[in-house]
Amino acid sequence: MRAVIQRVSSAGVAIDNKIRSSIAGGLLVLLGIEEADNHEDIEWLSAKMVNLRIFDDEQGVMNLDIKQTGGDILIISQFTLHAATKKGNRPSYIKAAKPETALPLYEKMIQQLQNDLGKTIATGEFGADMRVSLVNEGPVTIIIDSKNRV
Repeated sequence: MRAVIQRVSSAGVAIDNKIRSSIAGGLLVLLGIEEADNHEDIEWLSAKMVNLRIFDDEQGVMNLDIKQTGGDILIISQFTLHAATKKGNRPSYIKAAKPETALPLYEKMIQQLQNDLGKTIATGEFGADMRVSLVNEGPVTIIIDSKNRV
């Protein structure tokens, strides 16, 4: 699993020009799922995201995690995070999980994040054509791949 995690002061997702979800502040997570991903990847990545100390403390030092700030999470499924661009100019998505594999893992990630954070997670719609907006705070953007744990 690959995640692009952005610290935001606001973020939202619209489908067919209708707001699907929005958050006032916290994390916008773009999540790419590959065929080799499993429940272990979900547990590890969820724990990593909710414990990332990327929010400012009273001294302006990134020392707090999202649980300590009371922030929210908006998660968007994005298969293009597994694009292979080594050959040619047209990306290959061969590593991205097929929908029948990716959707259940995406849903399990949402549940795991809700459990780890202790509240409901805002989401996009799997497979939909979405418009994602955000105000990246900092900017702070972190990329984490569950296959690169060492």
